[in-house]
Amino acid sequence: MLFKKNKVIIRERKDHCISRSNIDPDAVKVLYRLANSKFTAYLVGGSVRDMLLGRVPKDFDISTDAQPGQIRKLFRNCFLIGRRFRLAHIVFGKKVIETSTFRAEPKSNNDSDDLYQVEDNTFGTPEQDARRRDFTINGLFYDIKSFAVIDYVGGLKDLDRKIIRCIGNPNVRFREDPVRMMRAIRFASKLDFAIEKSCCRAIQQHHADILNSSLPRICEEVYRLFMVNAAERAFRMMWQFRLLEDLIPEVSDFLDRNGKESASFWKYLAALDSMPNNSEFSNGVRSAVLCYPLFLEKYERALNAAPSNARVNRMVIARDTLHILTQRLGTPKAVAYTAVAVIDLLPRFDKPPVGARSERFVKSVVFPEALLFKQLVCVGKGLEFGAYDEWLKLYESVASHGSVRSSDEAESSTRRRRQRFTHRRRPASR
Repeated sequence: MLFKKNKVIIRERKDHCISRSNIDPDAVKVLYRLANSKFTAYLVGGSVRDMLLGRVPKDFDISTDAQPGQIRKLFRNCFLIGRRFRLAHIVFGKKVIETSTFRAEPKSNNDSDDLYQVEDNTFGTPEQDARRRDFTINGLFYDIKSFAVIDYVGGLKDLDRKIIRCIGNPNVRFREDPVRMMRAIRFASKLDFAIEKSCCRAIQQHHADILNSSLPRICEEVYRLFMVNAAERAFRMMWQFRLLEDLIPEVSDFLDRNGKESASFWKYLAALDSMPNNSEFSNGVRSAVLCYPLFLEKYERALNAAPSNARVNRMVIARDTLHILTQRLGTPKAVAYTAVAVIDLLPRFDKPPVGARSERFVKSVVFPEALLFKQLVCVGKGLEFGAYDEWLKLYESVASHGSVRSSDEAESSTRRRRQRFTHRRRPASR
């Protein structure tokens, strides 16, 4: 049964599909300990949304009226983090149950026209907490006591209609936190939802404000677009809304200039989406997929410009191409190194493995990702896999004999190779 109570929509247990068996047992423990201590505690955000859609949530967040200090007293395994807003991280091994206190909108500063949020330590009620969230489908609460879904913002209706809608005025909300524009695209791509018209207009109007956000947040959100099994759709929307032009203008310019000839760019992203467990791929491989068409364009131009007997250095061109991500997004050097390496090593897979040199290559740190990138390029271009299967068999054979280095050895080797890559001197000009 769906009914309204003081403008709150409550969907009772019998009318939704969420069950405690779908919730992480440690999250259930946290909810019940808070509830048994006379606090209000709700499961919130993406986990409620995903369970209502029949999806498996990645993590489970909790909101409560208990303040951070009170939460810490209830849980010995609790650590308080954050300066902008204090959060409680309740740790179970490698798992973290993020628990926050209900928040209200921060008091506005009448002396400034800047809407960007810098202070957020204002506690509030459940309704205030729901109304300060970004999108209606993320403003749903699950009550562990009544097993009901509580909706203060119209999220249930938008979930049924498959719409991404801002809570409040999107022109204001996107200016408060411009990263929300990228989050709208990510959720629309991940869930195959449509973005509501007023939100679309607000993104088109305020897309350049994304540059007001910090580089670490932007970089994190860009790589999250690869993790929704819909990177092709996500980056198409980034391009159409001109966010790609703001963040990585070189890629946007490539797409604008090449038109239909840029189809390979979308095919590589589609190939990445089609790969099983693509959420586990490294950001190095994702960066290589994103920049590979630009690399090919630069490499072909260098080949045409070079004398007939001259050798064109693939690594130099790959390094120059990947530098745009380091410059524009603040991509870590380790990520850029991996992307450069897998692009540079691609031709080695054209010929079958022969001798000890091939076996040493197979044992190298970057080989698994280079082999994966070769597979993505073949799928994206519709090419024959050639010697790929032979390289794969050799790798499996070496791995079965325990000859592939451990993760600790690989990390140490990666650090040494990255240092050589970063500090390599350029030859003196003649």
